[in-house]
Amino acid sequence: MVGNPDPAACAIGLDVGGTKIAAGLVGYASGTVLARRTVPTLPQRGGEAVLSDTLALAEWLMEEADRRDLELQGIGVGVPELVDPEGNITSSHSLAWQDISVQPAFASLAPTVVESDVRAGALAEAMYGAGRAYQLFFYVTVGTGISSTLVQDGRPFAGARGNALIMASSPFSVECSICGEALNPVLEEFASGPALVARYNRHGSRVAERGEDVTTAAEEGEDAAVKVVQSAGEALGNSVAFLVNVMDPEAVVVGGGLGSSGGLYWDSFVSSTRAHIWAENSRKLPILPAAMGADSGLIGAAATVFRNLPATTGAIQATDTLN
Repeated sequence: MVGNPDPAACAIGLDVGGTKIAAGLVGYASGTVLARRTVPTLPQRGGEAVLSDTLALAEWLMEEADRRDLELQGIGVGVPELVDPEGNITSSHSLAWQDISVQPAFASLAPTVVESDVRAGALAEAMYGAGRAYQLFFYVTVGTGISSTLVQDGRPFAGARGNALIMASSPFSVECSICGEALNPVLEEFASGPALVARYNRHGSRVAERGEDVTTAAEEGEDAAVKVVQSAGEALGNSVAFLVNVMDPEAVVVGGGLGSSGGLYWDSFVSSTRAHIWAENSRKLPILPAAMGADSGLIGAAATVFRNLPATTGAIQATDTLN
């Protein structure tokens, strides 16, 4: 973080996920969540209904900022989708917002930045969390999905089209050396939260509904759960080590509900990552849990507004724009 921000400066952070919308007022100086509200997303209702709910949350937080005499700098919206450099949503994996003018809708309220949730979370860690000490680090988030971004000098790398975050969605096509069968494993279908549930439910002694159910069963020593969780952590570590080998970061910061859950998943992941790093002087790089926890999304969304501010800030007029 740069400059000497006004202690009253804040931004609205909206973390729009497939399950819930977490909204909050975030202080610029500290990254503290000053007010919050969470509602279910219910994406099956359609994109317009979700947008309406999210706009209502933004309006409530604007009123809250005014009531507290805070200097509102703008609105940041984080989404679990691909977002191009102009703030256009270019996928519809979790939210049907691809063909909706999301940024202009929020900009009618206040200057607005729309960003992918992984880059927003990475920015939160760069400004306020575990990434503050590093000029070059990888941020990986593991939960319902798995994504990553490289952060250099405090700025998450978006790529030419905003697509530089898909580390776990593409198949790794190989041929089995024993039977000759063509294999197309997808990391997200093996190591994410829903993947743990699906794999465990084929072999476990109980029915799991969430990834946490599987990790809990593993901590209790159930064989099927231990195998699922350990193999998932190992697979994730293999892929993260590949990123380390290609980009040589100073550190790796891991967020998301499953990524920061600790226990066997974390231990297996860290061991696997170090085992697959090729360069000897990289194997001991810091591998750190994200510091923002469950608030990383909304803090990061607000941080996308702060990133665009000059060193000395006042309230931004509603007619200004943020890119």
